[in-house]
Amino acid sequence: MSEPADAGTAQGLEPPPSRRAVLLGAGVTCVAALAGCSTYDANNGGVAGPPPSAPATSAAASSGGGTATGTAPASNALASTAQVPEGGGTIISGKNIVITQPQAGSFKAFTAVCTHQGCIVSSVSGGTINCPCHGSKFSIKDGSVVNGPAASPLSPITIEVEGSSIIQG
Repeated sequence: MSEPADAGTAQGLEPPPSRRAVLLGAGVTCVAALAGCSTYDANNGGVAGPPPSAPATSAAASSGGGTATGTAPASNALASTAQVPEGGGTIISGKNIVITQPQAGSFKAFTAVCTHQGCIVSSVSGGTINCPCHGSKFSIKDGSVVNGPAASPLSPITIEVEGSSIIQG
């Protein structure tokens, strides 16, 4: 004799979920996972949460380039010229700006938000501005893409040097 179709419920077991319930649960799980992974903030074009980044270095060699960090010298200044090594740069984390000095006395500024997926760049070394998320590299001279996956350059930011202070212009 065969068992009745509802033998599982007769023994106190719940029947297996219907196909509709399984598909609905999978859909809800996927939507929740995607929402949890999303970091793009349409209001400011950057990342909504804390940016993934490598720990900042406190100084860089003046001849080899690198990244320098520190506080700005004046309340309206982004950085001092001494904070931006020749052949390197410094990342102004509170402003999402990277300032570079490709040649002595020539300062450039770009957004620190990578054009690939909105991560914040983490370092400046070897003549490039480097994104930690997927390895994109940008030129310190003009923000152009040196190595993808980013396809667009970093947007330039207007700055002015007043004495030893670099201010956003």
